[in-house]
Amino acid sequence: MSLFPQSFLDDLRAQADIVQVIQDYVPLKKAGASYKGLCPFHAEKTPSFHVNRERGFFHCFGCGTGGDVFKFLELQERIGFQDAVRRLAQRFGLAVPEMAGGSESERDTAEREALLKVHEVAAARFREQLASPAGTRSRQQLRERGIRPDTIERLGLGYAGPARDALKGWLLAQGFDLPLLVRSGLVSERENAQIVDRFRGRLMIPIARDSGSIVAFAGRAMDADQQPKYLNSPETPIYSKSRVLYGLHLTKGDVRRLGYAVLVEGYFDLAQALQAGVLPVVAACGTALTPQQGQLLRRFTSKVVLSYDPDAAGQGAAARSSQLLVTEGFQVNVALLPPGDDPDGFVRKHGGAAYVERLKVSRPYLEYLIDLTAEPYDFGSDDSRREFLGRMLTIAAQIPDAAQRDQFADRIAHKARITEEVVRAEIRKAAVERRTALTERELPAFGRVKQAEKGLIWSLVHEPVEAARALAELEPADLNGLVTEHVLDLARTLHTDTAAAAVPAVLLARLNQVEAALVTGIAAEPVGAAPPLACAQALKRLRFERERAEVQQEIDRLQDQGAEGDSRRIEALWQRKMDLVQRIETLST
Repeated sequence: MSLFPQSFLDDLRAQADIVQVIQDYVPLKKAGASYKGLCPFHAEKTPSFHVNRERGFFHCFGCGTGGDVFKFLELQERIGFQDAVRRLAQRFGLAVPEMAGGSESERDTAEREALLKVHEVAAARFREQLASPAGTRSRQQLRERGIRPDTIERLGLGYAGPARDALKGWLLAQGFDLPLLVRSGLVSERENAQIVDRFRGRLMIPIARDSGSIVAFAGRAMDADQQPKYLNSPETPIYSKSRVLYGLHLTKGDVRRLGYAVLVEGYFDLAQALQAGVLPVVAACGTALTPQQGQLLRRFTSKVVLSYDPDAAGQGAAARSSQLLVTEGFQVNVALLPPGDDPDGFVRKHGGAAYVERLKVSRPYLEYLIDLTAEPYDFGSDDSRREFLGRMLTIAAQIPDAAQRDQFADRIAHKARITEEVVRAEIRKAAVERRTALTERELPAFGRVKQAEKGLIWSLVHEPVEAARALAELEPADLNGLVTEHVLDLARTLHTDTAAAAVPAVLLARLNQVEAALVTGIAAEPVGAAPPLACAQALKRLRFERERAEVQQEIDRLQDQGAEGDSRRIEALWQRKMDLVQRIETLST
């Protein structure tokens, strides 16, 4: 059960424009009575993701995912229902009422808000320190790296002095308590129970969510013997490094506008690229790219140019990141730099224009991978061709788009001198194992849902008043054994306690992902299968026919036994059968 009053949820649904919310993540185009775009929950090139503003739901005909505005935020942001409600309320200016029995949730929310606040205050303090006499050496190092003052300001760079507890004392003086500071990771507790600043004598780099809220820091060493080179915030209730892309809050508008992102490894790679005029740049912060980061980036674009270090470690990271992005459905290019240069060093040595030119001549990753993998092989040997094909199959099978897989197969065939049909067949065989977001086993197939069920569900969303009248005609027994039994039974219950117009939104909020996908898939059809009252009568007729068959089966069993005492029982069953036949005939006229 929701901890929020239903009246509040209804008001929030009415004010939270689902098209406006989803367009923050997915470009949508008007298509008749709905909006269409590429699904954010699976890789596709042809739009199958539909949003119905009037009825307040979304549905993807490709992967089957669907639901209301709350469900979209839950799936997209990987958050719970309560957090989705709070985010929407904050965005659309509604005050969240006190939640009955929600003390634990309230504490969690208050803690997250306090953690965000303490990071904001700490970032301001670090910026002050960088601008002060104490930050002279840090400013000098930034100048030596070619980082301009405007870039320093844009990135919010700062400085943490060498004192053991300077930041701790400052934050305590601002009213934050010590347990909160420990949970934030800004201070750390040593084995001797001393609590000291985590970051000391370091250049400070704030890390923000794509929304702009600062959630963590990276402290860059200022001396050659200072270890580690980068000291990062630990994971906290507001920070998970696998879900954040550095700089995205600054460049997401350019990424969306230009239609691609340049992905670099480090903080200063991003700083130099940004100064060089590469507007859609983001960084993986020196860690291996994660699926969550890929999904985050997919909100804004489906094209990525990787610009990693050319050394073995950098190229290994580029290969892993490229394969992950290809699996997620991205179009990936690789920009190659001379040996010994990373984007930071290349821009400083050769200038921004030369770096931009390298990006312009970047190669499609799959072509680059084929050439790179093929180097040690002798394709005059059958064994070499088979081994090469085996290495390529694993990658090819992960490409979600069938046409792109076939194109990759043709390139492999050309390189290895193998017949295209053979390579395509092997790749398709390997790709069979891949699963979509909701498999056929998980999602009830429309073919198993009776037309009467479809008609009632469609009317629940589009004609809720007429659907309420139809549902009032049904009894629980009318729904027994139906694929949509739980959905229709819940709708019947809601109609007794909820205004008809509010039922569709409340229903979607209470269904699980699979059920919601089924409902939105049916609701996305342009017209209903049949009028709701006719659908209800059809379901009743089906029930009576089932019962008639069961009665006839029992009559046959008793007659086969031939027991003398069963005549009265057979007579009662016969009368029951005639009653059912009459009801069926009445419903059929």
